[in-house]
Amino acid sequence: MSRPGVFLTAEWRNLLMLNYAVDPSLLLPHVPAGTELDAFDGGVYVSLVGFEFNRTRVCGLAIPFHRSFEEVNLRFYVKRGLRRGVVFIRELVPRFAVAAIARICYGENYSSVSMSHRLSADFEANTVEAQYSWGSGAHQCAMGIESQEPAFQPPEGSLGQFITEHYWGYAAQRGCGCIEYEVQHPRWRVREAARAEFSGDAVRYYGAEFAKVLDTPPDSAFLADGSPVTVYKGAKIL
Repeated sequence: MSRPGVFLTAEWRNLLMLNYAVDPSLLLPHVPAGTELDAFDGGVYVSLVGFEFNRTRVCGLAIPFHRSFEEVNLRFYVKRGLRRGVVFIRELVPRFAVAAIARICYGENYSSVSMSHRLSADFEANTVEAQYSWGSGAHQCAMGIESQEPAFQPPEGSLGQFITEHYWGYAAQRGCGCIEYEVQHPRWRVREAARAEFSGDAVRYYGAEFAKVLDTPPDSAFLADGSPVTVYKGAKIL
């Protein structure tokens, strides 16, 4: 069976990942048809992920003023047979056109909102700090991390590998059905967190139940270096 054509290429860099173990009942209403929750060591996770989108091309085209921007998404993990994938609860970007294309092509829950990020590094002290923020005023949210550890590739069977190595996306469609698409990238190195936190109006963006999760300290957190990525066109599986 031939692979679908390329939908998007980009570089995803400096992925800040806050990971929370949750009760499966929170996620079951969001599991797309044809998939099931994927667990690590008996637990299921949601991740709040902020990262830089760079050198973006859609169907081979570089769209002016839409090549570099931030994204923050709330996601969880599923599988379909041997394919391990990601489902997005909410995806936020600062570019309206990007959000519109993702909603139209994949049915993803994208919205546009003002965003910014900050990254600082002291390589002699081996310290890296990163922060992503979105929204404004009373509705502003932020996530941040500080790492004092060298970057490493998560070992086989680790939570870090589980979080970073889901290479498929699944999006439930209105009414019924599900779209499946492949996301291809090399394995990422990560830096474990010395400090990590979320703050702000999570209810506005993620609803009351997920806000309760984000109001607790993450069970794990790390900063992944990222890489070039290729997102292939989706195919309806049901």
